[in-house]
Amino acid sequence: MKQDMDHISRLKKDYPWIQTPLIVGAPMRLIALADMAVEISKAGGIGFIGAGTDVSDLSTHLEHAQTLLSRTALASSSNTLPIGIGFINWGADLAASIALIAQYRPSAVWFFAPASSASLADWTAQTRRASPHTKIWVQVGCVRDAVDVVREVQPDVLVVQGTDAGGHGLARGASLVSLLPETIDTLAALEKKTEDGSYMPPTILAAGGIAESRGVLAALSLGAAGVVMGTRFLAAPEAQISRGYQAEILRAGDGGQTTVRTKVYDTLRGTTGWAETHNARGVINRGYVDAEAGMAEEEGRRLYALEMQRGDGAWGVDGRMTTYAGSSVGLVREVKGAGEIVREVREGVRAVLDVVSARL
Repeated sequence: MKQDMDHISRLKKDYPWIQTPLIVGAPMRLIALADMAVEISKAGGIGFIGAGTDVSDLSTHLEHAQTLLSRTALASSSNTLPIGIGFINWGADLAASIALIAQYRPSAVWFFAPASSASLADWTAQTRRASPHTKIWVQVGCVRDAVDVVREVQPDVLVVQGTDAGGHGLARGASLVSLLPETIDTLAALEKKTEDGSYMPPTILAAGGIAESRGVLAALSLGAAGVVMGTRFLAAPEAQISRGYQAEILRAGDGGQTTVRTKVYDTLRGTTGWAETHNARGVINRGYVDAEAGMAEEEGRRLYALEMQRGDGAWGVDGRMTTYAGSSVGLVREVKGAGEIVREVREGVRAVLDVVSARL
């Protein structure tokens, strides 16, 4: 219990504007940009700009975020920017990224899918030199990777993502119900083996399949200090997606049956730099069904390119446009502002806790 309080105290020191339970907006590439990140932080969460693999226009988004934040009273730690930046490390330009981190000094950087352990260590070391008060977050999807990351880079925050998550993650994995407590227990044992006192255990956040208050309380019960949501924020006006994409998020239900983890969508879109260890979860559509039925990749890509000209009609079960979403998609039923989502989910946790307490 004391360690849990230590992690909450650390979060509040590093991110003094937050309210608990902590809700974080996932750094969804090309979708979570300045407007969403700022609204989430303004509501007491932590918002991230999803730079992904291409940082060529990141300065534009950070400038916009600075402008938006200048109109708020958010108090950050050590004069850092009260939002984070998310990088997909295997594709992002390291030198350009570090220059932007040094210039804008975000409160956090989120690293995901590095090309190697040495690459992750390099990103971490250069970030800490460029902006010492920027905290290092690393996303992992299995216990082995969690142990390796903690030993090699000692991140400030470890985001443990279960396979219910939308978008990219490990092709082989487990849901949070088993993954999160095993990861926490394993890291606790690792801490006990450290004798020189240099080990600072990371704060653990849960991601994957969380879209409302019940999921947040479940993650907290499993040992997380806070949660990350992505799919829920796809139904926010600040999400940079088409109306067709958003309508499909609102339509889809029974996510275990209507979404699938696959490499098909990467193939169709031409985003083929991902390692074989990773794939992505999206809503099943005609592109996936045809690929599974044996359609040649070249033909699938040709039809995908044609589909891009159809606008909002290109999404849906008979469309081909990729609709990344988690298995929690059936819990997303209406469009709300990103800040309103944060406040609603956070405030709802206590009501859920009252219900659970009455059952004990």
